[in-house]
Amino acid sequence: MQLPTEVFGDVVVAHAGDELAGQGAGEVANFLGQLDPPRVVLDIDALEIVDSQGLEALLDAKDHLVERGGDLRITTTNKVNRTLLRITRLDEHLAVFDSLIDAVKSYQGFVVSPPRDSTAAGATR
Repeated sequence: MQLPTEVFGDVVVAHAGDELAGQGAGEVANFLGQLDPPRVVLDIDALEIVDSQGLEALLDAKDHLVERGGDLRITTTNKVNRTLLRITRLDEHLAVFDSLIDAVKSYQGFVVSPPRDSTAAGATR
């Protein structure tokens, strides 16, 4: 599943549809996690239906991006979506911004870390 995207400098902005649920949620996580450059802002203003798989997909996408040296930031002015992020405490794990411009600007000075090497010393399987 692909989402509409825009590129602002070295930041990719993806616009979520109206649903982030079920099997489609995992597909969205995979799509977001593979974006390049790995500095991603997800606009969830249009989101109307979210289930636990959708919330997990946001965290999975962030994990994939962080592994590649990037990050995931969320933007929404939708009060229901902000409340959902707050009561599920996802706002403690994901940076949430009121405006798309603020979310994109938050990457200024962000240094892309080298991808994490799972075979590095101390890594276990």
